[in-house]
Amino acid sequence: MRFFPALAAALVFSSPVLAECGGSFSGFVSDLKSEAVQNGHDTDTVDAFFRGVKKDTAVLKADRAQGMFQKPFIEFSRRLISKNRIDRGKTMSRKYDAVFDRIETQYGVSRGVLLAFWAFETDYGGFQGDFNTLNALVTLSHDCRRPDLFRSQVFAALSLYERGDFDPARTTGAWAGEIGMVQMLPRDILENGMDGDGDGKVSLKTSAPDALMSGAKMLSELGWRAGEPWLQEVRMPLDLDWSKTGPAHSQSVADWAAQGVTARNGSLGLSQLQASIILPQGRKGPAFIAYPNFKVYFEWNQSFVYVLTAAYFANRLEGGAIYDAGNPDPGLSGKQMKQLQKKLQSLGYDVGKVDGILGARTRLAVQAEQARLGLPADAWPTGGFLNKL
Repeated sequence: MRFFPALAAALVFSSPVLAECGGSFSGFVSDLKSEAVQNGHDTDTVDAFFRGVKKDTAVLKADRAQGMFQKPFIEFSRRLISKNRIDRGKTMSRKYDAVFDRIETQYGVSRGVLLAFWAFETDYGGFQGDFNTLNALVTLSHDCRRPDLFRSQVFAALSLYERGDFDPARTTGAWAGEIGMVQMLPRDILENGMDGDGDGKVSLKTSAPDALMSGAKMLSELGWRAGEPWLQEVRMPLDLDWSKTGPAHSQSVADWAAQGVTARNGSLGLSQLQASIILPQGRKGPAFIAYPNFKVYFEWNQSFVYVLTAAYFANRLEGGAIYDAGNPDPGLSGKQMKQLQKKLQSLGYDVGKVDGILGARTRLAVQAEQARLGLPADAWPTGGFLNKL
């Protein structure tokens, strides 16, 4: 779970930053220890917590090698969603039916949503990662790509250690420091960990009820709206104003319906809900309407293709139909996507890092340039579009 944490509630996370990324690793760790003591942690406890911490180069390698997210939605979703994952999801839904009923009553989070994350993150708990969590967190804090995200997680892990819920030498998880069946970062566990099985402990690695209840509470805290939909497949009119589509643009469901947008199955959500039209591979490919809960997914993971696949898979796990893939125009290769991003940068657009991934900022820039060039502004870049630039 690639959480981007909410604002800290505890004073321990609000102190001035002392440790700066980069430089000597041992010096960085020494600064972290000083910062922890300044934040009120016992010196002996801090020494014991950081004793033996090491830089893990495998973590940095994994952080730089996320090529899977360069895949377009159709290919990405077909790789992640298998018959086995669907069948196991149904089995897990039956096995933990009472837990999911509690979650739906208490937090209003539908079981398919949690089942999808559980499947994608750890194959329903089957593989939770074997990276030493403390080493991973300190390594990523020392690295200067996203230090602020991970530094606070180090101190959260220290707080978990103080209450007996974290072992610096033995706690393992994903390369980015997430722990347990639904892969939560230490601060998220500290703030949202739940004892779902009633044994008096919060164990996200060994207890599915604990993990599922904790994940549900996290989604609720992030703004999940109880009982509302998140994503639905739709059919589009050929004359739609495509510049109004995309996650950055929204209008009421009633307005979309008035423009000819219809549900592929069933009916659209409540007419007053604000919603966006998502065209992951342009106007000729799959089409979805995304409701307010869809935005919460981006607090869980900021990859557009992952989020859309997880939201769609949640529907499948609850009996939804396979999407109509349509016949989208061929997209760009990774190399071409980087060329496109560099060109867009030269035109003054902020596309973030030139990484070959069609992310939110690149899509917005593509859509704006398509409109300027008089092309259907569906945010799907093709070879022809790249040539026109």
